[in-house]
Amino acid sequence: MALIRTIGCLLAMLAGSVPALWAQLPVVERLEQAHPFVNYTELGGLFGRVAYPSGFGSPTEQVENKVSLTIQTFNGVQLRPRLAVGGVVGVDWYANALLLPVGAGLRYDLTRVEQNGVNLFVSADVGYGLTWLNRASTGNELTKGGLMLNPGLGLRFGKPGKGAFLLSLSYKRQTVDANKPLGWNDIRRDEHRVYNRLAVRLGLSF
Repeated sequence: MALIRTIGCLLAMLAGSVPALWAQLPVVERLEQAHPFVNYTELGGLFGRVAYPSGFGSPTEQVENKVSLTIQTFNGVQLRPRLAVGGVVGVDWYANALLLPVGAGLRYDLTRVEQNGVNLFVSADVGYGLTWLNRASTGNELTKGGLMLNPGLGLRFGKPGKGAFLLSLSYKRQTVDANKPLGWNDIRRDEHRVYNRLAVRLGLSF
């Protein structure tokens, strides 16, 4: 009987809350009309050059070109006709690290919204690169993530109020700390990595 009374009370509370929820819907609709939802989803590559010692104890360095895969999505609201603010989350596959960058970002149109559908915009993202997805061999573990910065420029191809195609070019900086395999006389070997990359992405927005 106690269970039945509890269920009855919960149903009564739910029924009483429905009118209040419906009463709030016009307010939500007005907010959505004033600040519509914005999404930018992009896929591309991270391009850079990496220098490292040629061998153990060698004074010379070897330089290699690196290309990594990057996926990113920005979700926010159109705060002003030209300005959108929101959150950003992505996945970056470096050679020795799989990072999950999360943060805040903005998208600002440098040109007015034209009917021909070509607009230049600037982007700026700042956040933290998480190491939750990374799996490494013993002795090569990432100990912690670090600061992520990603300013850039882009082109949006599409008519106002409809979906658009994106092409963006940006600079991405990501820091991370890692353990390295110990040498014959090492007690501890840490590495502070700084990834400086040129990001080229293609995507969609709506």
